[in-house]
Amino acid sequence: MAQSVKQQLAQEKPAVLPFTGKSRYASFQAFSPISREKFRQLSRAGLAPQPERMGVRCTFYDNAELHRFLADPLNYRANISKQGGAQ
Repeated sequence: MAQSVKQQLAQEKPAVLPFTGKSRYASFQAFSPISREKFRQLSRAGLAPQPERMGVRCTFYDNAELHRFLADPLNYRANISKQGGAQ
């Protein structure tokens, strides 16, 4: 039987989260102590790394910020810079 793309990606997950680059939530979900929805809520509140949108359905997170968050989730504060335009 043919596997779905999600199943194939799940099998190819690295054992560690790279220090540089960008990752989607599914790539670091195994390392996250919280659910996807709670992570999204914390991101909106500035208490987790901010998402970087690459389109309507494609969201990435900076690996360096993820490492900062995973090292100390309770005391993490995102570096939010104000950019022009409505958000």
